[in-house]
Amino acid sequence: MTFREITIEPGASTGERCHYGQLIAVVEQGELAHYADIYPGGVHIYRQGESVIEGAGYPHEGRNEGDEDVVLMVTYVIPEGKPLTETDLTHCDH
Repeated sequence: MTFREITIEPGASTGERCHYGQLIAVVEQGELAHYADIYPGGVHIYRQGESVIEGAGYPHEGRNEGDEDVVLMVTYVIPEGKPLTETDLTHCDH
């Protein structure tokens, strides 16, 4: 397990990625637009106080489309030896 605080500035994104395990985050500040095929319409908005759970393997991207920083408190549950984030989408389930 790894813990991180991540800040996404207005107009910025996490980039498209996937994970080898699970990511659990709480939105401490702002609103996160989370793009993934798992949502009806392809996007879900997470607001302050809400939890984001990203399962293994599926491509997704978090974007800050607001005018204040998005601050996330993140826990990664990733198999030992694997990176926290995979940006080579050929390694993601599609």
